[in-house]
Amino acid sequence: MATRTDHTRSPAPHDADSHDLIRVHGARENNLKDVSVEIPKRRLTVFTGVSGSGKSSLVFSTIAAESQRLINETHSAFVQGFLATPARPEVDVLEGLTTAIIVDQQRMGADARSTVGTATDANAMLRILFSRLGQPHIGPPPAFSFNVPSVRASGAITVERGARKTVKQTYTRTGGMCPRCEGRGTVSDIDLAQLFDDSKSIAEGAITVPGYTKDGHWTLRIFTESGFVDPDKPIRDFTETELHDFLYREPTKVKVSGINLTYEGLIPKVQKSFLSKDREALQPHIRAFVDRAVTFTACPECDGTRLSEPARSSRIGGSGGSGGINIAEACAMQINDLAEWVRGLAEPSVAPLLTTLGHTLDSFVEIGLGYLSLDRPAGTLSGGEAQRVKMIRHLGSSLTDVTYVFDEPTIGLHPHDIERMNGLLLRLRDKGNTVLVVEHKPGTIAIADHIVDLGPGAGTAGGTVCFEGTVEGLRAGGTLTGRHFDDRAAVKEKVRTPTGALEIRGATAHNLRDVDVDIPLGVLTVVTGVAGSGKSSLVHGSLPQLSGAAGEDVVSIDQGAIRGSRRSNPATYTGLLEPIRKAFAKANGVKPALFSANSEGACPNCNGAGVTFTDLAMMAGVASTCEECDGKRYEASVLEYRLGGRDISEVLAMSVAEAEEFFGAGEARIPAAHRILDRLADVGLGYLTLGQPLNTLSGGERQRLKLATHMGEKGGVYVLDEPTTGLHLADVEQLLGLLDRLVDSGKSVIVVEHHQAVMAHADWIIDLGPGAGHDGGRIVFEGTPADLVAARSTLTGEHLAAYVGA
Repeated sequence: MATRTDHTRSPAPHDADSHDLIRVHGARENNLKDVSVEIPKRRLTVFTGVSGSGKSSLVFSTIAAESQRLINETHSAFVQGFLATPARPEVDVLEGLTTAIIVDQQRMGADARSTVGTATDANAMLRILFSRLGQPHIGPPPAFSFNVPSVRASGAITVERGARKTVKQTYTRTGGMCPRCEGRGTVSDIDLAQLFDDSKSIAEGAITVPGYTKDGHWTLRIFTESGFVDPDKPIRDFTETELHDFLYREPTKVKVSGINLTYEGLIPKVQKSFLSKDREALQPHIRAFVDRAVTFTACPECDGTRLSEPARSSRIGGSGGSGGINIAEACAMQINDLAEWVRGLAEPSVAPLLTTLGHTLDSFVEIGLGYLSLDRPAGTLSGGEAQRVKMIRHLGSSLTDVTYVFDEPTIGLHPHDIERMNGLLLRLRDKGNTVLVVEHKPGTIAIADHIVDLGPGAGTAGGTVCFEGTVEGLRAGGTLTGRHFDDRAAVKEKVRTPTGALEIRGATAHNLRDVDVDIPLGVLTVVTGVAGSGKSSLVHGSLPQLSGAAGEDVVSIDQGAIRGSRRSNPATYTGLLEPIRKAFAKANGVKPALFSANSEGACPNCNGAGVTFTDLAMMAGVASTCEECDGKRYEASVLEYRLGGRDISEVLAMSVAEAEEFFGAGEARIPAAHRILDRLADVGLGYLTLGQPLNTLSGGERQRLKLATHMGEKGGVYVLDEPTTGLHLADVEQLLGLLDRLVDSGKSVIVVEHHQAVMAHADWIIDLGPGAGHDGGRIVFEGTPADLVAARSTLTGEHLAAYVGA
C-alpha cells in the first residue's frame, strides 16, 4: 500500500540553483598559462597582482569578452554586421557566464564635440526639457543641439513610382549649432608673427617655419623662384596682391628649374603639413612651433557656448522670456547646482522627464562628480573621472544577476573618496550582481568576498594563479601581494632643502581662486587634494608659462593614453629601433629601411604584421600566423643579416633586461640603444620584450613606458600626473626610488598624486581644497609631510595620519 510522502522534509535543490560559480578552465589569452579558476556569483571578487601579471587578460580578454561575444550572437546576422566581432578567447571551458557590463579605464573620445552632457544622455534630456518649456519656443530638441546645423533647402524632386511626377518641395531644419565655430566653442587663429619676420625678405630667411631653411631647400626655392613674389623685397613692403599670393594663394602649377611643382600660399601649406596632423605624433620641435603659432580663442559669436543665438534666447523660469536660465547656462552650472535647479521645476507636463534627469544628475553627485559641469569637454576628463562617468548609467539600474567588470575604479580618487566608491561596489553586489574588480589599492582589496591573486611576476613570469581565497588568507598566503598588503611608508624625517622656487601668482584656471603659491625647485613636491580640487589646473595651467620665464624646461607626463596598434611596440615607441636599425645597416652595408617591418624589410605576404587576417563579415575574423615568415614579420633575405650573432627578429624577441646586456658590450655595443634600455629597466619594465605590440600592454605598463620615454628629454622640471596609476604595491617602492634618483640628479620633480606612500615620501606638500569644484580651488596646506600629519587640518592630513599610523 502506498504511503504518504513526508512534506516536512526540505525539497531537493532545484537544478537551476546549482549554477552559482563562473568556471574558467585552461585560459591562455596573452600571457595566461592554462589558468583555471572558479569565481563565486553574486559576490565581490577582486583580482590582484603586479602590473602585467595577467589580471586584465583573465577578466576582460577572457570572461567579459566571451560574455559579450555570446550576447552578440543572439542578434540576427544583419545586426551582427554592425557590431564589433571579437574572436572566441583562448580558453577550454567557460561556464556560468552572465551578461557582462564593462566599466573600463578607456579615455572617452577626445572629439571636440563630445562633452560630459553628450556622453551621459543628460544633454539629450535637457534639450527635450527646453523644447517643451523654453520661452520663446524655438523648435524641437535638435534646435538646442550644438552638433546640429540649421539647414534650409528648396527645389524640385522627381518621384519614380507609378506615373512619374515632379513636385516642388522646401525643407528646413532648425539646429542649435553656432555657425561661426561650428559647435566647437573655439576658433583657431594662426599668429603670422610666428610664421615669418616681415622686416626681412624671403631670400634673407624671413620664413621661420621649421624646414624652410635658407640653404636652397625645395620648400624655399618654390617661393623664391615661382615668380609670384619678389624674393629680395622685405615682406612688409609687399603689395596687397603679393601678400595674398605669399600667404593664401590656391595651389597653382609652376616650373622651377625645369621641374613641374605646385605653388601654394604659406598658410594652407602650414595647415596641411603641421596642423592637420595629430599633435602628439609631431616631433618635439615642430610641436613647440605649433603651440606657439596657433592660438585657440573662445568663439566671439557664441562666447564659447557652442550654441546659436536662437538656442540661447529661449529660457526657463523667467517671465515672458526675461530672467530664467538658458540651456548654455544650465550646461555651465556645476552639476550639484543644476540638480537643485531641476528639482525646483514643478511642471506636471514633463514630470517623468524631470524625474529621470534629476536621477541622472544625482548619480553624478553620489559618485563624487558633482563638481563637473555638463559642458566640460569629455577629452579633458582624467582616466578615473571618465570611468566614473561611465558608471552613472548603471547606478540606478534595476537589473540583477549581471556581471559588472571594473578596471581599477579607484584611479584618480583621494583616499576620502575611495570609501564612497567601496560603498557603490558593495551596493551593486547586494542587489544580486556579480562584481569583478581589477585593483591595487589595499582599501578596496580589503572589502572583497573573494580574491584571485595572479603572478608571481609580470609578462612571461606571470600568468598563473598564486592565491584564491579571503583577505585573511591573502595576508597569510606569502604571495607578493600578501607580503606587501600591510606595507606602510613612514613619513620622511629629513627633507631636502629647495634650491629656488617657481612663483605662481593669481592663478585662476578653471576653479582656482586667485591662487598664490611658491613651488620649491630641486626637491620632490607632491600636489594633493580631493578629485576636482584644482590640482591639475594649478600644475598644468600655470607651470608651462612660468618655467619658460625661469629658464627651466618642463617635461610634462600626463595620464593621456599611449595610442598603440599591433604594429607599434616598445622599440618603435621609445625610439630604440632607430639606433638598432642603423647599427644593423652599418654592420652589413645595407639600408636601414630593410630592418623595419613597416617599411622595405616587411614580409610581402603579411605586410610585416606577422599574421594574416581573414574577414568573415558578421562572424569573428580569423588571424593566422603568416606561413611565409612564420610570424617573424621580416622578409627571409633580411634575416640573413646579423649583428653580434643575432638577426633583427631575434633582437625584437629579447626582453629589455636581455637586450640591455646584449647592447651594453661586445660587437653589438650601441650606447644610444643602451641608454634607452637603461631607462626602461629603471621604471621596472625589464621583463617586456622589445617587439611586444603596444595594444597588449596593461594600463600600468603603458604609463611607465611613457615615463621612461620622457625621462630622456632634456628638462629641469618634471611634472608627473598620478604616476602610481596601475602600479602594484610592490612597484610603488621602485617608483619612489626612481623619483629620488631624478631629484638627486639635480631635477625638480612635481607630482600630482593621491597615493599616501608618495605623499609620505615628499619633501614638500601642497594640498588643495577643501572640497571639489566651487568648494575647492584654494591652498589649504603648504609644508612638509610631518607637519601635515601633525596638523591634521585637512582631509588629506587626516588620511595620511591614519596611513602612517600617527
